[in-house]
Formats: sequence, C-alpha cells, structure tokens
Amino acid sequence: CGCGLILCCAGPDQARRRAPAATAVMFAARFSPFYSAFTAQSASEKPKYDLQFYLKGALSGGICCGITHGALTPVDVVKTRIQLQPDVYNKGFVAGFNHIIKQEGASALLTGFTPTFVGYFIQGWFKFGGVEFFKINISQQLGAQGAWDNRNSIYLGSAAMAEFIADIFLCPLEATRIRLVSNPQYANGLFGAASKMAAEEGIIGGFYSGFVPILFKQIPYTMVKFAVQGRAMEAMYGATNSEPETSSSSWNMTLSLASGVLAGVASAIISHPADTLLSKINKSGAGGDGPMMTRLGRIVAETGVVKLCTQGLGPRCVMIGTLTAGQFAIFDTVMGSLGASKFHFHDPAKPHH
Repeated sequence: CGCGLILCCAGPDQARRRAPAATAVMFAARFSPFYSAFTAQSASEKPKYDLQFYLKGALSGGICCGITHGALTPVDVVKTRIQLQPDVYNKGFVAGFNHIIKQEGASALLTGFTPTFVGYFIQGWFKFGGVEFFKINISQQLGAQGAWDNRNSIYLGSAAMAEFIADIFLCPLEATRIRLVSNPQYANGLFGAASKMAAEEGIIGGFYSGFVPILFKQIPYTMVKFAVQGRAMEAMYGATNSEPETSSSSWNMTLSLASGVLAGVASAIISHPADTLLSKINKSGAGGDGPMMTRLGRIVAETGVVKLCTQGLGPRCVMIGTLTAGQFAIFDTVMGSLGASKFHFHDPAKPHH
C-alpha cells in the first residue's frame, strides 16, 4: 500500500470474491489489539501492533505523565491557590510562590505530590495507550487513504475516547490533591485524605463531585493536545523534508518538544474554564449544598465567566506548555527504549520509507 498502516491490501476483485464469513472474521480481527497475529506481514516489514505494543504505549504514557505532572507540582500548587484564593494570591505567579514559601515553608509547594504522581501515572497509562489503540484500529477500518483524509477526526475521536476512560481513574486522586492543596491541614498525605473524604462525604460526593468538570477540562484538553501536536509534527517534518522513521533521535526529540509546546498552550487555553471549576468545586463547602450541577451553577454565578477563563491562565499556560512538551519527548524516548515507536499517519500517494 505504500503507507504506515497495518492493512490487508486486497484488490477490488479479491474483495468482491471474499466470502461473507471470511469478511466478518477479518473485520473482527482488525478491530482487536491482537490484530497483528492475523496478518501475514513480518515485523521487519511493518510495525507489529499487538498487545505487547499497546502495553508499551500504556507504560510509556504512565511514565511520561507521572514524571511531568509530579515535577510540576509546585507550579500546580500556586495555580490552584490563585484559583481558590484570588483575594490573597493576587500579585502574580512569582509573588504567589514567594507568599507560600514565606507563610508555610518551601515544603508546602510539594503538597499533593503523591496523588498527583499516582493519579497522572494511571491517567497517562489509559490516555496515551488508549490514543494509540483507537488511532491505529480506526485507521485500519478506514483504509490507507481514508485514514489520511480523516486524520484530524481520528486524532480528536481517539483522544476523546481514551481520555474519558482515563478520567474515571483520575478523578478521585485529583479530588484528593485539590483538597490537600486548598487545606494543607486537612489530613496527612494521600491515604489519610482519601480515607477522611470517603468517611465524611462518601465515594460519589467526595471523589466524583468534580467528574463533570474534569470531563469538560480533560477531554477538550486532550483532543486539542493530540490533534495540534500531531499536525504540528506533520508540518515540521514536511517543511524539513524529513520523516520520523529516517530522522535522528535528536531531531525527532527537537520536533517533539517544539510541537508539544504549541499543543500545550493551545490545550491550556481551551480547557482553562473547566480547570477553574474543578479546583473550586473540590474546595470544601464550595457552591453550598445540593446536587453537583446546582453547586456548579452557583460557582459560575459567584465567580463570573471572565474570571473562570482568566484566573490562573498565565501560570497554567507555562505549566501545560512545559508539561506537554516534556510528555511527548519522554513518551517517544521510553517507547524507543522499549523497541517501539508511536503510530504516524502517512499519505499513501507519497513514497514512504
């Protein structure tokens, strides 16, 4: 086929002669993570997208998200305080750092590190692994030309599905992190805070009151993140007449970082209002009593739409731009060390090495 997809390239006559039962078997095989077991191509000819590949992608995603979010815990602490206490933290990002250190000591900047690392490792496992799974399998169903023509939709759809699954696991840990950052005296560490929240508010009230905001935050964020990074990488390789498979590791790393910064800033702006809502609803007592949507409505009315979109946006752009660049660079590096590389779209009309 001359493309980077794992496809069974039967001609039109062959396809018409294929028995219905055989067609059904091939369809089921292609949509399975074990699809490569049904293909005749060897691993030396084309990438092997099997269960081992998806596990490598998931592990690489967990590592890159856990490391980057964990390393940026101090930035996230300041950003969250600006969102939750704008009357106190109203002199900018650097002043917020200095205020926390002066009032609570430098160790306060690491508040919530454990739930951050654990939560985002799990989220990265499902997000990056899921994006690769959905991206590859949807592309296999559409065929080489269909996948190339619809790559934007594939990026967006794959990211949305993977992120929804990831957020089910992330939400409880993110709620615990925000509770610790908003009130450092609430409990001692991840397990102490989680146990106290469960006892006082129950599983749903304590850990999933922010599930709707986290979906509105994370799904648009991830959709923009992967779509912008993918198309930016494509444009950069095209402008330099190079391909990821034939370029040096240093060049691939450079483009991963550059495209990651662009993707991070774009996704931070898109998802910021929901991020502010998420921070506020997980603060004890925010929005008063009642159902989750009622509480969210009160918070929006009290805060105002403009402030929802702008409070803490500067620090978040710095944080997410850095974080996203680091994630894609680490993901590609870990995948390479495991003997794999992520899926790339290729134009079937052009030669591909």
